[in-house]
Amino acid sequence: MEAHGSGLRRVLLLSFCVAGIWAAYIYQGVLQETLSTKKFGEDGKRFEHLAFLNLAQNVICLVWSYIMIKLWSNGGSGGAPWWTYWSAGITNTIGPAMGIEALKYISYPAQVLAKSSKMIPVMLMGSLVYGIRYTLPEYLCTFLVAGGVSSFALLKTSSKTISKLAHPNAPLGYGLCFLNLAFDGFTNATQDSITARYPKTNAWDIMLGMNLWGTIYNMVYMFGLPHGSGFEAVQFCKEHPEAAWDILMYCLCGAVGQNFIFLTISRFGSLANTTITTTRKFVSIVVSSVLSGNPLSSKQWGCVSMVFGGLSYQIYLKWRKLQRMQKKKKT
Repeated sequence: MEAHGSGLRRVLLLSFCVAGIWAAYIYQGVLQETLSTKKFGEDGKRFEHLAFLNLAQNVICLVWSYIMIKLWSNGGSGGAPWWTYWSAGITNTIGPAMGIEALKYISYPAQVLAKSSKMIPVMLMGSLVYGIRYTLPEYLCTFLVAGGVSSFALLKTSSKTISKLAHPNAPLGYGLCFLNLAFDGFTNATQDSITARYPKTNAWDIMLGMNLWGTIYNMVYMFGLPHGSGFEAVQFCKEHPEAAWDILMYCLCGAVGQNFIFLTISRFGSLANTTITTTRKFVSIVVSSVLSGNPLSSKQWGCVSMVFGGLSYQIYLKWRKLQRMQKKKKT
């Protein structure tokens, strides 16, 4: 009975994590698409300063992580010093900014698909630079993802969807997404290096350090440079409170979502988190298609199925590998 109760609690906790991640990031995606396509106020102005979202997100997550450290920290030390995150902070500032900027040029479903192909540059770099050999199933996964994204990019987007974009330009939009992936790869590698050097570093320390540097860089970019648009973004929010509210909710969704991700990884492992976030991306595309009134064509849905079929197969391969490792440990 005790084991059954423990199992039930794990199922309920996992369900809670799934609901939290899906709700936070799907709603954040809706807000992101709204801010990039909607015309606010009687004057029908667009919010053109999308880079401002990164600054707002950094500030909210910085405050959030500081509060969490004060509430839950055991008072221990040995974590990575705040200054060690400066280089990862640069790429983590530029990368997401490119991903958000891409929404001026391509639709939200296209952006989600492009950003789902992170495995492609990882495998290319691993094979070309480090000489890593991958299995045939792993190449099959990459083929499905690359083929799905490429086919989706080549298919004609509906005129209704294009009319909502600020500056339609598919090559530039996809280019920004893939640069985003490249910068994300460097960010992740640097974070892994930091945690390897400072094993006592926890998730809140990383969140605090990354967002501290992100806030510094974005403040300089938005308010310190001659062409910075920080003051224009603030003025737009004053004139259009609805946009300011959407930005605040967007940032809170990101902070809450990170909490659920950390909880999932700590209790169920990174594989479970990958599965949840991958399925969330698929649901985000469905929700975007329904709410925006711009349904995808049958060919586009075929491309979406290819991408998520490849990602699902990749998750299955990881699960099998994890099972084999656990069996070896037992024997």
